[in-house]
Amino acid sequence: MNLEGILSISGKPGLYKLVSQAKNTLIVEGLTDSKRLPLYASHQVSALEDIGIYTYDDTVALSDVFSAIAKKENGGVTISHKVSKNELYDWLREVLPDFDEDRVYQSDIKKLVQWYNALHAAGLVELKKEKDGNKDS
Repeated sequence: MNLEGILSISGKPGLYKLVSQAKNTLIVEGLTDSKRLPLYASHQVSALEDIGIYTYDDTVALSDVFSAIAKKENGGVTISHKVSKNELYDWLREVLPDFDEDRVYQSDIKKLVQWYNALHAAGLVELKKEKDGNKDS
């Protein structure tokens, strides 16, 4: 899954797509409402392509986690972010069995679910096709 140009802005709900870049600002567009707004240096912006989920061994890129969620949900929407803490942790164990439970908090899992559902609503979730063993020559 390609997350290039998809941003999360601290203090603002939802996800945004990078549209343009000026000298001191970024112009972004909301994925759900398509409203454009400028971002200045005072905004805290995180690119989804730079975010990962801690595991006991390493950090797994968010795009790989979203691909695993899409595979688990058959490309559909996932659970609500409003379910209980135990349900969120059980759900993430199914998606990413070796995530580090000491460093991944409930709020992180809620954000993960909200972001996945927002990307799904925007039509950006792709279910990877399984490749057949047959190769065309």
